[in-house]
Amino acid sequence: MAFSVSDVKKDFPIFSDPTLIYLDSASTSQKPRTVLDALGSVYREANANVHRAIYSLGSEATERFETARTKVAHFINATSEKEIVFTGGATGSINLLAFSLGTQLNVGDEILVSEMEHHSNLVPWQLAAQRNGASLRYIPITESGDLDLKDYEKYFTPKTKIVSITHMSNVLGTINPATEIGQMAHDVGAIFILDGAQSVSHLPVDIQKLDCDFLAFSGHKMLGPTGVGVLWGKMEILESMHPFMGGGEMIETVTMESSTWNAVPYKFEAGTPNFAQAIGLGAAVDYLSELDMTSVQAHEKELTDYAIEKLNNIEGMRIHGSPEDRGGVISFNIENIHPHDLAQFLNEDNIAIRVGHHCAQPLMNTLGETATARISFYIYNDISDIDKFCQSLGSIRDYF
Repeated sequence: MAFSVSDVKKDFPIFSDPTLIYLDSASTSQKPRTVLDALGSVYREANANVHRAIYSLGSEATERFETARTKVAHFINATSEKEIVFTGGATGSINLLAFSLGTQLNVGDEILVSEMEHHSNLVPWQLAAQRNGASLRYIPITESGDLDLKDYEKYFTPKTKIVSITHMSNVLGTINPATEIGQMAHDVGAIFILDGAQSVSHLPVDIQKLDCDFLAFSGHKMLGPTGVGVLWGKMEILESMHPFMGGGEMIETVTMESSTWNAVPYKFEAGTPNFAQAIGLGAAVDYLSELDMTSVQAHEKELTDYAIEKLNNIEGMRIHGSPEDRGGVISFNIENIHPHDLAQFLNEDNIAIRVGHHCAQPLMNTLGETATARISFYIYNDISDIDKFCQSLGSIRDYF
């Protein structure tokens, strides 16, 4: 291992409680002290509106904000920081695209998603299709939890205008072959959008190697604050798009009759931006960069492989999906124990897991479940967390 989990945990104030076992990072991650300090520092030392004030406080706030943009650009290997649009989260990023790209759709056009999408990468496209008369199609999954791309020509057709796929499933942990899917999309002239909410925080993401046109992800899943996300896009497409929201900063000129737009990325950042949160995200990027994302992914793979082996020894266990390429997410059900009951009993041992439909109801229907239990790992988890979790799980199973 390239980093020590015990040393990492010391950086997270929430783990001052040594009994806490947090296995819900796919929902939101915990925050290291450096991120909390960066947030506090903005409000204590440089609290002024960005891009507007000539005075020193405003200049300092703007510099910190734009430095965070540059950090994020380097983290995903963007060619320019101008390709980074700050949003409220991956959900906000995808809604921006569904609105702005949706204006280019016509009756008969098709939007292609998959059966494993989070609602945030499904509902915005349903709305876009309803607004513009387009059709929504989806790629099904195999029994292993992979996308069924065997006859991909059935889904990627000349009618396909937008393809929006999750990079990593928040339920199955499946890591989808983004480069291959991008090639399929571009072969039919479609725009390819990658939902990186689960991937950017857990594995190396280099958009120069991924054949995508847009990448959306959230700060709070990658050690950063809530309320900030990122939309990366190819500059030529961003420049051609209509703005999502109107207001201050996103304009160049305004008259009573019409307006012209500011340059990218500011065209898409109307109003006072979430600059403090973006600066916090910059601090999170610094922390993850120091650990190295290749090491983060390797660590989570070790935990996932170990956990699956342990879970398979529990009577009545059903793990959903067995994709060959997977991240640190495991969803399961135990015979005769409802997931909500399971979570309540685990909570008695100070073990936090996620239960429910995970904002993926269509996938739940495919799995034949109304809800599943889910554990997910990050840099502050280790083998002992899994051992304690499985020990508690076994006791609950015996009780029921």
